Amino acid sequence: MAITGKNIQEGSIDKYIAGFPKHIQELLQKLRATISKAAPGAEETINYAIPTFILKGNLVHFAAFKNHIGFYPAPSGIEAFKKELSVYEGAKGSIKFPIEQPLPLALITKIVKFRVKENLERSKAKKK
Repeated sequence: MAITGKNIQEGSIDKYIAGFPKHIQELLQKLRATISKAAPGAEETINYAIPTFILKGNLVHFAAFKNHIGFYPAPSGIEAFKKELSVYEGAKGSIKFPIEQPLPLALITKIVKFRVKENLERSKAKKK
């Protein structure tokens, strides 16, 4: 479960981020800005009590924990970048970026752009 300092089931990403210590807020804001830039048409919301970007469905989620930032680009996003992500702990649909290390923003950008393309292609296929 993500640590928040506040129980945020509904609300904004700003409120979510504000519940953390300053150094964690800075990491979360960098991650948020990176995702926004890579997915300019995506909408921000809170789903599953964590920040979520939506574009023709869930795009990516992220959350702060005691020792890491969790990034959730769906299993397909993990699989497509398996080699680059092999230096991080993770699972089928999640990656753990250690708080004491810089966020791999270039890699995150590539993953988000991959997910944008994937969601848009899936949306087009459904319309046919």
